[in-house]
Amino acid sequence: MLLDRYINDIKKVPDGQIDALCNEIRAFLIKNISRTGGHLASNLGVVELTVALHRVMDTARDRVVFDVGHQCYVHKLLTGRREGFGAFRTFGCMAGFPKPQESPHDAFVTGHASTSVSAALGMARARTLLGENYKTAAVIGDGALTGGMAYEGLNDAGASGEGIVVILNDNNMSITGNVGGVARHLARLRVNPQYFHAKKIYHKILDPLPGGSAIDKVLSRGKQAIKDIFIPGSMFQEMGFEYLGPIDGHDVRKLSYLLKKAFDMNKPVVIHAITQKGRGYSHSENDPTAYHGVSRFHVDSGRAVKKDVQTYSDVFGNELVLQAEKKKEICAITAAMRDGTGLSGFARRFPGRFFDVGIAEEHAVTMAGAMAKQGMRPVVALYSSFLQRSYDQLVHDVALQNLPVLLMVDRAGLVGEDGETHHGTLDPLYLSSIPNMTVWAPAGFAELRDMISRALCHNGPIAIRYPRGGQGAYRSVCTGDCSVLRVGGNAGLVTYGRMANTAMEAAEILQKSGASLSIFKVSTLKPFPKAELEKLIDGRDEVFLLEDGPGYLNQHIAGTPINTGDRFIPHGSVDALERWCGIDSHSVAVKIADSLGLTLPEKEIV
Repeated sequence: MLLDRYINDIKKVPDGQIDALCNEIRAFLIKNISRTGGHLASNLGVVELTVALHRVMDTARDRVVFDVGHQCYVHKLLTGRREGFGAFRTFGCMAGFPKPQESPHDAFVTGHASTSVSAALGMARARTLLGENYKTAAVIGDGALTGGMAYEGLNDAGASGEGIVVILNDNNMSITGNVGGVARHLARLRVNPQYFHAKKIYHKILDPLPGGSAIDKVLSRGKQAIKDIFIPGSMFQEMGFEYLGPIDGHDVRKLSYLLKKAFDMNKPVVIHAITQKGRGYSHSENDPTAYHGVSRFHVDSGRAVKKDVQTYSDVFGNELVLQAEKKKEICAITAAMRDGTGLSGFARRFPGRFFDVGIAEEHAVTMAGAMAKQGMRPVVALYSSFLQRSYDQLVHDVALQNLPVLLMVDRAGLVGEDGETHHGTLDPLYLSSIPNMTVWAPAGFAELRDMISRALCHNGPIAIRYPRGGQGAYRSVCTGDCSVLRVGGNAGLVTYGRMANTAMEAAEILQKSGASLSIFKVSTLKPFPKAELEKLIDGRDEVFLLEDGPGYLNQHIAGTPINTGDRFIPHGSVDALERWCGIDSHSVAVKIADSLGLTLPEKEIV
């Protein structure tokens, strides 16, 4: 196989065998991701682009920053990590995003969108200041270009004069289809027939003439004028970039040539590459959204190995449709996460009240505040780790004016294989720091439905945080700001959200050793029901505080904390990470038993 022969140095691959190598890479990705899960469609779309980058760059020294970062699988394959795909994205093994501590070929941690240009420019400026010599590039998708930070970086980079190459991976997609003016502008660049017809005539006349190449140089400004007639004021050129493209993003030879030319210019350059998300696998080509991030699947049929279960996101989406049927003021806002947040049904039922603003969480929150100011009831659905990006907007544009914006904080707590950049462990701490903010945490589907109904009548900003996936066996109902789930002896455990299931399981394990544990569930994290909770736990000799975050409860009530600790949590399955953090049911039971001077049966310790 070509991959076996050239994987350590693809610069040696003969041009005539490049396409075959790319086909082998796609087959490798499909086979391995079907076994582990991961980001499929985005990586199938950048095979040729990544191969071209590695034919032109030495990524151990040269710096290439991937944006968002989940399309780095081909890069990892070509930088000595082929064996890592066997246990890909599992605890202690190779990550699904670039990680410099994993390999010197990974330039920067990138798990959130729109950061690559800023990072690449920072590296280029460091190179200049330190008098070093290496190539610097950013690979950014057209979806990530919907984020405001991308334009901050582009604006600065274009005026910097630094040698930086920005490769625009244009597949007309982020996770779902792109939205907004940027998408329309790129579409015009992609398909304007007048410009390409004029360019074809130009070369047909000029190229056969003696000295045609010399004439071409003299007329270069004329060529740009022709381009400006039909594609007026490309935004990249206005920012100070040399714009090259559009180019077929699946032609390695043309990409390699253009990359070499761009690096030789030693100035800010944008290469506009047109790619197909999901290329080379019929199922992902036909539905790139469904195959953006996948669990394990059967290659032949494309169907998931594990059957889908109802999730908190599904319950939220269904309940919001029911509420919107009753109240015309309700609208939904998300940031390129329509399907992931469960809003696809709402978008179909109320297209005029659904707003996907692209990867622009800051804009989403400020817009929601303004809509609330004018009488609407906006519901903003974002993943917890992405909501972090809009902290300033939550403070100044929502909470300061006490506006009734409902934040649906999806993927709260540990989320699994995507790792540090995607875990939602920090929102109880940063949301509770904001005046006027109310924060709720349901422990089951029924409680979530009830909270949504009540939150839509709340006067002021309110956040409901809930985990990825389905509910556990212990399906709590909402009975106030805090409640008793289980009455036991002189030891008590306080928790919230999905960890109520863990607490109840730990109590059952302890019961087998003769220990009795009371479980107290907090539903309102802010304002924290301190007096009510202390009244419930009064008389308990020992109290433990369990949560899947770095420690929110111990800021409000006395007790022994059992949490993830003050650290970033790596990637792996949620079960594996909970064991590693010591917050799975068995670990919790062991800690409580040790504190009480008890010994669990050997078989219960895992």
